[in-house]
Formats: sequence, structure tokens, C-alpha cells
Amino acid sequence: MSEYVYVTHAGLEKLKTELHELKTVRKREVANRIEKAKELGDLSENAEYADAKDEMSFIEGRIIELEDTINRSKIIEAGGTDVVNIGCTVEIEGGGQKKTYTIVGSSEADPAAGRISNETPLARALLGKKVGDTIEVTLPSGAVTYTVKLIS
Repeated sequence: MSEYVYVTHAGLEKLKTELHELKTVRKREVANRIEKAKELGDLSENAEYADAKDEMSFIEGRIIELEDTINRSKIIEAGGTDVVNIGCTVEIEGGGQKKTYTIVGSSEADPAAGRISNETPLARALLGKKVGDTIEVTLPSGAVTYTVKLIS
């Protein structure tokens, strides 16, 4: 596991907002559900109680995960566009296709939206490269060669 979790300012705020929501709203709502379920009697056959306890466990686990991520976060500062860095958007071409990705920290990754984690094989191969550089990435389907076309 990486020592740092790289995030943008917006990404860090999103994590903090989620943490605040879990601690102040969701946890209280589920605690109320647990109390109401207890009032229904026999806890051994009380599905509402079991569901609420499961949800509370999930919330508490997510709170721990978010606190760890926030504590290890390192803000991605806007840098130059000479080389590919975390936070850059990079256009690559290979196999007859052009693709555009923004390289972000793992907590902000959303491959469907073109945001890939700096920990992926593709991003690791791109980091430090310049326009015109060629990389080779081994994917499950085989090795693919890409050329860096644009960094922004």
C-alpha cells in the first residue's frame, strides 16, 4: 500500500463531506433504527435489528477507511505539462485508437469517466513521460504500445 493517497482539492473535500455525513447523519439514523428494532422484542429473530447492525458495521468500517485516506492524503498540486504527472490529463494513441485519461489518486479513480488511478499499470507507465514518448503496457489481452500525444 502506498504511503500517500494522492487527491485533488475537490477530491479531498468530497472525502471530508462523506465522512461528516456518515458521522453526523447516517450513523445517528442507523442507531435510531437499532433502538426501534430492539423495542420489537426477540433479537434472535429480528431481521430489522440484524439489518441495522450490519449497516452500522459497514458505516463504521467506511468511517475508518475515510479517516485513514484523509490522514494519508497528499494534495495534487497543478504542475507543468512537460511530463505526465498525477493530476494531468493525457491523450495517448495506440492500436489505431486515441484515448484520453486523467491520472488521479486511487480514491478519485473512475475508469468509466476516464479518471484512472496512479496505481494502475497504464498510469505507472505514463508517469514521467513526455509528448512523443512511447510506452508498452501489458494487459490481460496482451502487450499494447501507446504514444503520448498531448499532456494538459
